[in-house]
Amino acid sequence: MGYKQSLLRKLATRDARIAVVGLGYVGLPLAVEFAESGFCVIGMDVDAEKVRQINAGLSYIDDIANERVRDLVNGGKFSATCAYRDLRQADAISICVPTPLRKTRDPDMSFIVQAAESIAEIRRPGMLIVLESTTYPGTTEEIILPTIVGEELAVGSDIFIAYSPERIDPGNANYSVRNTPKVVGGITTACSEVALALYQAAVDQVITVSSPTAAEMVKLLENTFRAVNIALVNEMALMCDKLDIDVWEVIQAAASKPFGYMPFYPGPGLGGHCIPVDPHYLSWKLKTLNYNARFIELASEINTSMPYYVVDKITEALNNQERAVRGSRVLILGVAYKRNVDDVRESPALDIISLLRQRGAAVGYHDPHVPQIQLESDICLKSKGYDLQLLQEADCVVIVTDHSAFDWDEISRNSRVIVDTRHVYRGRSNGDIMSL
Repeated sequence: MGYKQSLLRKLATRDARIAVVGLGYVGLPLAVEFAESGFCVIGMDVDAEKVRQINAGLSYIDDIANERVRDLVNGGKFSATCAYRDLRQADAISICVPTPLRKTRDPDMSFIVQAAESIAEIRRPGMLIVLESTTYPGTTEEIILPTIVGEELAVGSDIFIAYSPERIDPGNANYSVRNTPKVVGGITTACSEVALALYQAAVDQVITVSSPTAAEMVKLLENTFRAVNIALVNEMALMCDKLDIDVWEVIQAAASKPFGYMPFYPGPGLGGHCIPVDPHYLSWKLKTLNYNARFIELASEINTSMPYYVVDKITEALNNQERAVRGSRVLILGVAYKRNVDDVRESPALDIISLLRQRGAAVGYHDPHVPQIQLESDICLKSKGYDLQLLQEADCVVIVTDHSAFDWDEISRNSRVIVDTRHVYRGRSNGDIMSL
């Protein structure tokens, strides 16, 4: 029996041993889903505290309940390690490591390179390696393939390489790993077949494309689509402001059209690990081919300017009270990049706070999900305890993240003036409320 057939049999019978490298927002839910599908799963992460918590049956991600991790660990289906050597017996390895941008807006591939080099030291014939980290088109073939396969193994017969973009949406109660369709592209047809068999065991629908590069492009199209359309509606908000039109009224009316239109909503800026970052992978790649991705660059310019627009709105709100920004007490409600999560990566709240501090405001924040934030290497702010006095003492309350835990009626009754960047009040006039 060849390696492909052997691996397909193991996947079908759940005898295959699965490893997941990187146990963050992407890797942990994937590992849990594989384990609940009947596989023995080992997770690997360089963070010893994450490994300790998992092996103690604890989850550090809100979307994964402690009970799920505990039941899998106690049942012998899930364990974690900090050592790549413990993955030697794995039949399939999914790589879910971070791919941040450097300050120069080019991809930081160090985590992928490190993972590939470490896996190359333990790989053996009959293994499937799948990259899930979002990256530029060509990464799987240019980095993963030559690093892991080497010269002595034949891809597609001895070892199998594929790309499958993660589609995790933190905080989304409706879509999880199981019911979010998965896209897979293998180096060869055999690679695609094996990767398809792996993910079909844990995901309801799996779509194959012709190559890893096509699969990498799928992910970038998805997030570039969102970034560009959010930039469009953000600019629409700026234009409506100049024309003295309520942008939210315009969007609501436009959304009544049953075809040819999809509503997007303005906000304080983009945040998170995907949408503000991923399009730049594509833009960077195209620059190496002497092509300027104009939509991406323009969308980034508009979206990154939104915190400045929010600060201008705060300035206007304070001026209406005959107060200057300098010396005013500004309370930020919510610093996570989206509602009901604790992730502050690329959050516009961080820029808004920094800009207000530069203008001399006394800025504090409250976020039930984020106990502290690091603004600069030497500046750390802690979330203030929530009470009515906190609201009443603020010269301006700014809603940046619309967490479900907030009591909007209570906030409006006890605030002098509110800048609402998330349209939580939807035209309500009780209290002095200014929307984007």
